[in-house]
Amino acid sequence: MPAEPVAPPAVTDDDVGGRTVRRLAAVLALAAVLPALYLPGLVHDFFDLKIYMRAMDWWAAGNPLYDYVQPDRVQGELYFTYPPFSALLLRPFALLPLGATVAIFTALTVLAVVVTTRWLLAPVTARHGLPRVFTLTLAVLLVLAVESTRETITFGQINMLLVVLILGDLLFAVPRASRWAGVGVGLATALKLFPGIFIVYLLATRRWRAAAVASATAAAATLLAAAVAPRDSWRFWTHELWATDRVGRTDYTGNQSLFGLLSRITAPEKPGQLLWLALVAVVAGYGLWRATRAARAGDPLTGLALTGLVGALVSPITWTHHIYWFIPAVVVLADAALGADPATGGGVRRRNALAALAIGTTALIVYGVVTFYDWGVAPARTDSPVEFLTRNTYVLLSLLLLATLPIRREPGKSRQMDSLPE
Repeated sequence: MPAEPVAPPAVTDDDVGGRTVRRLAAVLALAAVLPALYLPGLVHDFFDLKIYMRAMDWWAAGNPLYDYVQPDRVQGELYFTYPPFSALLLRPFALLPLGATVAIFTALTVLAVVVTTRWLLAPVTARHGLPRVFTLTLAVLLVLAVESTRETITFGQINMLLVVLILGDLLFAVPRASRWAGVGVGLATALKLFPGIFIVYLLATRRWRAAAVASATAAAATLLAAAVAPRDSWRFWTHELWATDRVGRTDYTGNQSLFGLLSRITAPEKPGQLLWLALVAVVAGYGLWRATRAARAGDPLTGLALTGLVGALVSPITWTHHIYWFIPAVVVLADAALGADPATGGGVRRRNALAALAIGTTALIVYGVVTFYDWGVAPARTDSPVEFLTRNTYVLLSLLLLATLPIRREPGKSRQMDSLPE
């Protein structure tokens, strides 16, 4: 005789209440930790934002934008280094009291964290039946705890604006073949050069129209800035763009790029250009190949996470607040771990490995590389293997994720891949 079906255990009010209390306790515990994580960053005192505003005052007074110099006890002199189009957007903020500008930048960054985290998590919560409000709340607090977010807020950086433009474009406009696909990436590239790697990604994935729109948008924004400030634009694109010494020493711990790693090995000498270019070619080629595989498999989030990590590695200067791209990588790892089939031994091992990598990555990016150091002021070169690892944590983590980030299988997709790279 067939066995009679066993009814699932009834869910009691005590079970629901207990679950609610545990979730609330988790949220409150994480919220309580945030102030302690932000305390070291208070010494930054919105340092970068103040440079922007002083440079805008200098520029408004009729002086050449890129002649602005601010003395600094550590690096000697600091300058305004963004493209002219960024200056056009920043200039109106100089008309406001500094406190109001700080409040606006902070509020916009927090809002961007909430919006982008919701974009990343919505498919995951739906796919695995996770509680939406609790998962989003916990995730937002975790993203606010991550060092790149802390540094963005306490320095007064614009990174989250770029993230909104890129994610909105690559997660929504490009996959849906919208006629606006590419505009976000193009604007982000005109504001700050780092996002230009995503135009390369569009070309690599044969999104020709989106790549053309992104390039045209970046060019149009750049030409608009040139029409408003022709001399400053000419100077930036012909000289300042190539003067990497204007943004600080490349061997500082805060520079978590391949060039930064090499600079810390060879300090006080600069690393050989040929060696660096060879490493850039290998890393960019491999990373964009994997990103292309992910895009063709219908996994745009993995594709853009890999591309962001490539950009961070190959850029000569990648400060810690630039590396947002660990966050979508953690989402990919968590989603793949939740989706692993526990019915098989291989599925259990895979789930455990992915979960361990997700948790380990989260722990590293929350603790950080520079927050609890003196921001790289200590001698950059060291013979200690432990110190070498700690001062190059993000570079090594980026390389690890570049090789191990899984390409996920989406329901209903026939050409999906769900494996680590060959």
